[in-house]
Amino acid sequence: MDYGGNIVHDLNVVPYPFSDNEFDLILCYHVLEHLNDFHKSVTELHRIAKNEAHIHVLVPFFLNTKYFGDPDHRIPFSIRSFDNYEYIAHRRLRFYEKWKARYRTNYEVGSFFRILTKRFNFSNFWGLHWLNTFINLEPVIYERLLAGILSPEECEFELEVVKGGVM
Repeated sequence: MDYGGNIVHDLNVVPYPFSDNEFDLILCYHVLEHLNDFHKSVTELHRIAKNEAHIHVLVPFFLNTKYFGDPDHRIPFSIRSFDNYEYIAHRRLRFYEKWKARYRTNYEVGSFFRILTKRFNFSNFWGLHWLNTFINLEPVIYERLLAGILSPEECEFELEVVKGGVM
């Protein structure tokens, strides 16, 4: 069936039908939470993206009904979901980032990203959108202390692909 140049592929099946280093920009808006294996998916996105490509990710926050209200959601996301893939060399780390770096779980993979944006979207309803400013002052601390009370709807990430990075 002709889909007008689009490729239809089950994203749970790797490798994806694209060459290494093929894309400058990848948009993942409400896709990743439906997949079976976060690590395989992230590693595959890294493979098909060019060095310094941008990957935009929008996913439901795991404590919000947008996540657990949909039976097709398989992967929970928090503001720290990409932390184990963050390229942190040559950057001054905050106190909690130093602690976090000692316990990373993907040292051997080589799929690294600079996290350019890591923020919450509290609500798509215009009357509550003003809360984004408050909750994104320090999203990691907000998630840890207050997200269980005032749960944001979504997590938003902008990642820059780092190829050949060594931690």
